[in-house]
Amino acid sequence: MRIQAGLAFEQAPPFTLPLRFFLTAPLFLFAAGVQLVLTPEALASRWAPQTLALTHLITLGFLGMTMLGALTQMLPVVAGTPIRAPRAVAWFTYVPFTLGGSALVLGFLGAGPLAFMTALLLLGGGLAVFAAAAAASLARAAHSDTVNGMRLALAGLVLTACLGIALAMPRAGWAELPPMWAHVDAHAALGLLGWVLLLVIGIAYQVVPMFQLTPPYPPWLRRGLAVTMAILLALHAAAPALHPAVAVFVQAGLAAAVLGFALATLHLQVRRRRKLADVTLDFWRIGMASLAGCVALWFAAQLWPAWAAHPAYPLLLGVLFLLGFAISVVCGMLYKIVPFLAWFHLQAQLQARAGSIPTMKDMIDPRHQRWQWRLHVAACGLLALAVFRPAATPLAGATLALSAAALWLNLFQAVRRFRAHGGVAGQQRPAMRME
Repeated sequence: MRIQAGLAFEQAPPFTLPLRFFLTAPLFLFAAGVQLVLTPEALASRWAPQTLALTHLITLGFLGMTMLGALTQMLPVVAGTPIRAPRAVAWFTYVPFTLGGSALVLGFLGAGPLAFMTALLLLGGGLAVFAAAAAASLARAAHSDTVNGMRLALAGLVLTACLGIALAMPRAGWAELPPMWAHVDAHAALGLLGWVLLLVIGIAYQVVPMFQLTPPYPPWLRRGLAVTMAILLALHAAAPALHPAVAVFVQAGLAAAVLGFALATLHLQVRRRRKLADVTLDFWRIGMASLAGCVALWFAAQLWPAWAAHPAYPLLLGVLFLLGFAISVVCGMLYKIVPFLAWFHLQAQLQARAGSIPTMKDMIDPRHQRWQWRLHVAACGLLALAVFRPAATPLAGATLALSAAALWLNLFQAVRRFRAHGGVAGQQRPAMRME
């Protein structure tokens, strides 16, 4: 395959560093599916403990793991500034993040203050290590649209974590604070839009043209979208101090920015150079359609206050954003990034001739990817139905668990083929530079 110019592949970290994040993430998604089977009341209310546990299994567990793994890989290659002591940073992020995220979920499910104390210490420590290392790397990086998106997303992660710690402290018994629903809303908005969406936008500038063979995003969008969203999110966090009309204007601006990114991406995909069927493209299309659906739901809530007050509204919005958009896009990226890394490291380590190692497409059987896509689509539909018909929740959870298991098996298939052809996942860096 043609390697995109301007990427410092000779600085790529060992395959094993991002891989451990990528292979752990589907296990959290599998746990989310199992939880839905065991606790169908998780979709009864936005504020139910089971709902909070489910939300954090998806956001911290699945999305957090994959995005930390993606940054571990992309900071050296895209930003051109490797993380110092990458093995130590990866371990001191991965282990606390895995254990702390699990403790937080158990705390929501009734394990008590000790679980929240453990989660606060582990998650706070692990995220502090990663944020400090990533910030030092980004501070040395040259200016680019993707790097700017990463910087803003990292700031969103730090603010989300700070608010999350403040909200969890009373549950750990460390402070007696009254309920702060505005802070909860700010925590959710910063986490979903300031961390997840801004990072997806920044990475999309690089991976959509590279892997989907589309034209690049328009310069005006690359330069202005992420910054505009960051400013609007800052204003949104200050919503209680704003005039109600100003707050609605800020929300409308965020909705327009979100819709603009979704439509721009779909437009680029229509103009892609190769029209062959590609399951990763289908994942992205579902993601962008779901993102547009979130905007439509928000708009409907502005027109009909009764719908805005309905308990199903925030739950359906969450299903569309987390399952329909975020998980879909992440699955699409994983099916490109993991096979590419397996092929690239194998090629670089062995200095192999063309035809002597699997191609990128051969790393994961396309039929297996398609089956996981079908399970994912079914899970999204069933979860949307379960918001209104709780009896569908166990079936939706079982389908989500099957989709997560299929995703893990598919990613591990690439690892097995990498090893079967002599690849060493822990090698410090590729043996050659690839232009």
